[in-house]
Parts: sequence; structure tokens; C-alpha cells
Amino acid sequence: MKQRRSRIGRTRLILIILCIVLAAAMLWCAVSLVRKVGSYSGRTVGPTQTQEETSVEPAELGPTVEENSYDPEGFYEEGGFKRYRSSYTVASVGVDVSSHQQDIDWELVAANGVEFAMIRVGYRGYTEGEIQPDEYFTKNIEDALAAGLDVGVYFFSQALDEKEAIDEAQFVLDAVKDYPLSYPVVFDWEDIEAEARTDEMDSVQLTKNAIAFCDTVEQAGYRAGVYFNQRFGYEEFDLESLQSYVFWLAEYNDTPSFSYHFQLWQYCNDGRVDGISTDVDLNLAFLKAKH
Repeated sequence: MKQRRSRIGRTRLILIILCIVLAAAMLWCAVSLVRKVGSYSGRTVGPTQTQEETSVEPAELGPTVEENSYDPEGFYEEGGFKRYRSSYTVASVGVDVSSHQQDIDWELVAANGVEFAMIRVGYRGYTEGEIQPDEYFTKNIEDALAAGLDVGVYFFSQALDEKEAIDEAQFVLDAVKDYPLSYPVVFDWEDIEAEARTDEMDSVQLTKNAIAFCDTVEQAGYRAGVYFNQRFGYEEFDLESLQSYVFWLAEYNDTPSFSYHFQLWQYCNDGRVDGISTDVDLNLAFLKAKH
């Protein structure tokens, strides 16, 4: 009987040890996955800025910040896209893409009525902070240009300071130097719901980073811009300090209610376009392409 109890005791001990080992292995796998995702950041991985802002109250800015003057009656739907026409402005239809859209048939995209594309050059990981190229950037920009689209680019930033923002801008400039850009080079900084290296970022430093990025871009002869949603426009970025750059607004409503002027409007993230097999962000551009 004692021998049997001893065997049972050893069996239980072995089972307990196996359970501990299995739990440790599962924890290690989970941590590894989080780290991997953290190094791979972009607008459609993890949270975007764009969905929660309809209740955000506008901030009162100085008189130097131009107000939104777009006529709500000028927006309409045609051919599966939002459009805008007024007595002095006709908006262009566009998409913004990254590796998340994978292989794109840009000839079909152009035939579907898309006039411009904002293409991701790369991103900085939000845990380890390494700059990474978008694996589809070269193919996207070359094929989009070949299809006759006007092109701009953006970089998903997680810069901690001005030096990192300048490094990001220089990475973009190196990547685009051989391509004609007719739309801006945009600084895209977004909240990350997971634990991120930028968790302690404040609005003052965020604005400084945007200025450092955009000034570097403009010194190289390109138009620079900043991407934000309503909350970031009202509460985080100092728009008075940024108003010399192009503003790219993300607001998913029938018509944009943001109080201040912007030149690009990302109006949905679930658009469907011939030639793109996934959902895609759809945009209107109120600025003219520079050729």
C-alpha cells in the first residue's frame, strides 16, 4: 500500500511539473508573439486613430489657423467613392496602401477611377524602435506611377524625439529619391493600445517630432504633411505650429466636421476598389498635384 501511494505521489509530482513546463512554454510563446507584433507596426495593424472621434469637442485655436470652409452640400457619392465639387475646388479620389493590401493590380485601380495613392514607405516598431521598410513599397510606387496615378508617401512614426523623427524622414528621402512625387510626404504618428515605447509621449514632444520630420522633408524639396484624427488635431498636435504643412485628416463621417482646414481627407477604412483584394482606406484630396 505504501509503495502504491508512493507511485501515485510520484505520478502527481510528474504531472505538476509537466503542467508548469507547459504553462511556461505558453507564456514564452505569448511574449514572443507580442514582441513580434510590436516590431511590425502600421495603420491596419493594431488600432487606428480614426473611429472614436465624433464626440470630440473642437479646441479653440488662434486666429491664424484657417477654419474648415468646405461646403457640406458639395460632397456626394458617385461610382463607389465620395466626391467633392464646389465653385473653386474639385477633389481627387485616392487610396492609401501598405503591405497589408499585399499584391495590387494598379492598372485596375486606375481604371476604377482612382487618381492618386498615398503609399507607406516604412514604419518604426513600437516596442524595439527599429525602422523597417514596407516590403511592398517599391512594387507599389513603381506600379502606381506606371498606371498613371499621382503618388505621395507616408511613414508610420514612433519617434521618441526630434533626432529619431529626422532619422525617419531621412529614411523616407532615401527611399523616394528616384521617384517623382506629386503629393506630400506625411508624418503618421498614432496611438498604440498595446504597451509601446512611446507611452509617455506628450503633445509638446509629439509636435516637435512632427516639425523635425516635416522640416527635413521640405529642406529636400518635397511638400510635407501630418496625419491625424479629430482627437489628435484638437488635443495632441499644436496645429498653430504645424499649419504650414499639409493636414491629412482621418474622420469617418458622411461629411467632415473637423473645425479647421485640411487638404487630405481619409473618410473610411473599409473601401473596396477593383484591383485591391482587401479593404482599403479611401481618401479625397483638395490640393493640386505638383508635377
